Amino acid sequence: MNIKKNHVRDIPRRKFLELSMKGSFLIAATPALMSQLISCRSGSNRVSGLDMDKETLRRIIAKAIGKGGDFADVYLENRISRQIVMEESKFKSGLFGISQGAGVRVISGNKTGYAYTDEITEEKLLRAAEVASYVATNGIISEPVDISEGVRPSYITVEQPLNEIADEKRIEVIKRADDAAKAYDPRIKMSIIDYNDEIRGRVIANSEGLYLKDELPLLFFIVQAMSDDGTARHMARERLSHHSGFEMFEKITPESVAHNAAREAIAMLEAEDAPAGIMDVVMQNGWGGVLVHEAVGHPLEADNIAKGVGAFTGKMGHKVASDCFTMVDDGTIPNFRGTINFDDEGTPAKKNVLIENGVLKGFMTDILSARQLSMARTGNGRRESFRYIPIPRMTNTYIETGKDNPEDILASTKKGIYVQSLSGGSVNPVTGVFNFTCREAYLIENGKKTNPVKGATLIGSCMDVISNIDAVGNDLDFGPGICGKGQSAEVTAGQPTVRIRGINVGGSRS
Repeated sequence: MNIKKNHVRDIPRRKFLELSMKGSFLIAATPALMSQLISCRSGSNRVSGLDMDKETLRRIIAKAIGKGGDFADVYLENRISRQIVMEESKFKSGLFGISQGAGVRVISGNKTGYAYTDEITEEKLLRAAEVASYVATNGIISEPVDISEGVRPSYITVEQPLNEIADEKRIEVIKRADDAAKAYDPRIKMSIIDYNDEIRGRVIANSEGLYLKDELPLLFFIVQAMSDDGTARHMARERLSHHSGFEMFEKITPESVAHNAAREAIAMLEAEDAPAGIMDVVMQNGWGGVLVHEAVGHPLEADNIAKGVGAFTGKMGHKVASDCFTMVDDGTIPNFRGTINFDDEGTPAKKNVLIENGVLKGFMTDILSARQLSMARTGNGRRESFRYIPIPRMTNTYIETGKDNPEDILASTKKGIYVQSLSGGSVNPVTGVFNFTCREAYLIENGKKTNPVKGATLIGSCMDVISNIDAVGNDLDFGPGICGKGQSAEVTAGQPTVRIRGINVGGSRS
């Protein structure tokens, strides 16, 4: 069996915009054309196509289930995206993109038919519905119900809409970050500032009679800082991303993002080769939560469970982790990167407790896997764009706050590795085996964080890790990322400070 590995990364340059540019209209601005980018005012760039009336959508759904099928839906989408990049204190590129399209899906038993189009017209969508319907040929024909507008709570607030922000303000925050990075230490030789924003509009209508429409703004700000002291170099990265208006930069300043990147770059100049072997690992709060996102979260997505494969198959209600371990996926945390008002199938976002005090409590489902497992829909049916079908995906996934003092966790660890930042990693969702690269890590000696180390990797299986967590701090924090599972999704991962006893650490020093 060919198993695709899932992976998460802390967002390389350009990836944000690439996700929204497939089949889209794109303007690229070199430094000489930057003034033309600035002159593109967002307020006049709204994409039409999402105003298709409910009766037309009903006809498309009727066509989709005309040959049979249990369920059908229509998904309309448009995106307006910007990216501006500064490198070595010079603007290197500016990109402005408009993307729109729609897809029609039919579910018949365990089969899914899907077709999409770049043109949001009744003619094209009726053709897509016809193609998708072939999966249900000779099935039991069901009648769609009348479509009526649904109501969902909103978890995303906007004070300064992105379509009202002049690009001069975007450029200002980029310059502020660049200045702050260079001012931190003379050994910071270069910074790369990557500004991205997007407004994503969605319409969802289905054969259950649901109609939903919303708009999701997303900001994504990345600062990379490279240090060089003549003998060593280190490229550090800090990220900031919220579903939010431009007020994000008032709550968390570009200077603070740059400061954090520069701090890491300078600290890691002194790094020595990491030791290898089985040792205790203390993981700092925040983005370290990507380890459980990857090692535990993906195996808890219900598509593999429905196939009867995966580390947690058949373990519902069983003890799978230590008593101090509780894991949650919550798409309702206000304005977080992984937050959604409803998933890409129209299911309301919610807080889902996956593992509670070590006991497996639930899986993350979409419509198809919920039907296959006779479980409730959890609001985790997500898609990269209209070109993809929804599949079970995480939103904001984290280890719940514990009772331990972070300082006590470190002080009671005689020897090991203190992981302050992970670059990302991958997992086999069937076996639960994972690997992660540590971007910033330190030795622990006699309960103290000492010398920085480079080249450390964490290797293990999900069951071993969550069973060997013996301390969970009271300092929960989060970090943003991009999750890959055949298609990409914006996510947040989080955790308090935690200690894992006896994990395999790969390094270059014995």
